[in-house]
Amino acid sequence: MTMTSIRLATLTQRRSLVLLCLGFASVLPLALTSGTLQAWMTVAGLDLKTIGFFSLVWQAYVFKFLWSPVMDRYSPPLMGRRRGWLVICQLLLIAGLLAMGTLDPVRNLAWLAAMAVWVAFCSVSQDIVFDAYKTDLLPAQERGTGAAVSVLGYRLAMLVSGGLALWLADRWLGWQATYWLMAALMLLGLVSTLLAPEPDQAIPKPASLEQAVMAPLRDFFGRDNAWLVLMLIVLYKLGDAFALSLSTTFLIRVVGFDAGQVGMINKNLGLLATLVGTLAGGLLMQRLSLFRAFLLFGLLQAVSNAGYWALAVTDKHLWSMAAAVFVENLCGGMGTAAFVALLMTLCNKSYSATQFALLSALAAVGRVYVGPLAGWFVESHGWSWFYLFSVAISFPGLGLLMLCRTTLTVTQQTGDFLRRGHFSAGYRLSQRLLAAGGALWAGALVLVKATGWVTTGTMMNLCWEIGALLLTVSILMGCTLDYRAMKRSR
Repeated sequence: MTMTSIRLATLTQRRSLVLLCLGFASVLPLALTSGTLQAWMTVAGLDLKTIGFFSLVWQAYVFKFLWSPVMDRYSPPLMGRRRGWLVICQLLLIAGLLAMGTLDPVRNLAWLAAMAVWVAFCSVSQDIVFDAYKTDLLPAQERGTGAAVSVLGYRLAMLVSGGLALWLADRWLGWQATYWLMAALMLLGLVSTLLAPEPDQAIPKPASLEQAVMAPLRDFFGRDNAWLVLMLIVLYKLGDAFALSLSTTFLIRVVGFDAGQVGMINKNLGLLATLVGTLAGGLLMQRLSLFRAFLLFGLLQAVSNAGYWALAVTDKHLWSMAAAVFVENLCGGMGTAAFVALLMTLCNKSYSATQFALLSALAAVGRVYVGPLAGWFVESHGWSWFYLFSVAISFPGLGLLMLCRTTLTVTQQTGDFLRRGHFSAGYRLSQRLLAAGGALWAGALVLVKATGWVTTGTMMNLCWEIGALLLTVSILMGCTLDYRAMKRSR
């Protein structure tokens, strides 16, 4: 059997089919409590304030690390620590989606809001456990393919619960029956969980809830180059996020395509390119080390942003837009496969639910906060410089990758983590500054959500500013100590 056929055979194994179905089930509820639910309320004639309020439903994704330690610490009585929690979440999701299908946005708005929050919470919990499950299950050589297959399941779920659900609700089934159909599709995840293997049950779990909360942090920050790795996670896809943050506005308002053309290319060709890129990335990662794949895909991500720069400086043409969108999504899909594999590699299997939740939340920082900076940059420097800048800011992440090469290589090859042995006092101070800054930001965020109190000159603004200063100082200190420790070890 050739190497190519061996690699392709990996995608047909039962394990890959399980990951595909679980990835599908993990993301299926997302649109049903966001875009699809928003469309249902719009058709029902609800006002914009009410519809906008429902966007808060998915705040659970931001705070999922708060209850992930519970899923590391406790095992349900049946089916093991990972599959047991998956079954519980999936049964609760099926019940929640069925309940949403019995409600009407006009007559039962409060109940619909409550069920949407419930479904979002259960969906995020399922996502936590699925991330931990694939981290615990897959050996190092299968993580690239496993990441690609699970991302493929994510994309298919977004298509089904988004565009297909809207079409079915509008043309065939109505909204309530469409939600019942989506609940039935969740059975794919439930059946897959029942048939799936449980990861190695010899992996030790935290002895107490306190250990489940603190041990993942102590474990991670006790590793060699921990701070540099954290910055790598934040910066690796920053250029990609920067370029895409205003891409639809750019294509419609600046280049001059109509919304239908942009939608057709982005939704259809872009989705196809992402799927091809994700699968290609997973296959290539079976031949390349994690470091080499991460470097190659990072370079491709950076260069692919130049396609939008070309659109900014050339005449409008549908084929050039299609080429830019296809190449960017193709390379972005490869980068996503490598990135998910990296997060799995960085997780200690005893605390994989908590560590994956924390690392994935950190990875979202760039995507969340890049929007305001992108708008300011375009207004100040124009679109062509904006897209050139999106290429340029991809390279600091690649520089950090070069610094972390030894750490990533050893971790992938041995499954263990290098421990640091220098500057213990300095590292303790940087961690305390990080905790203090994070606490100030978290407290201010809670007050914002509770009261909406964000006026200039208030104590809250002081919390934001001091918290940002402490976080910045802690990160710079930690990265500097990592670099000095690395130099001393050579």
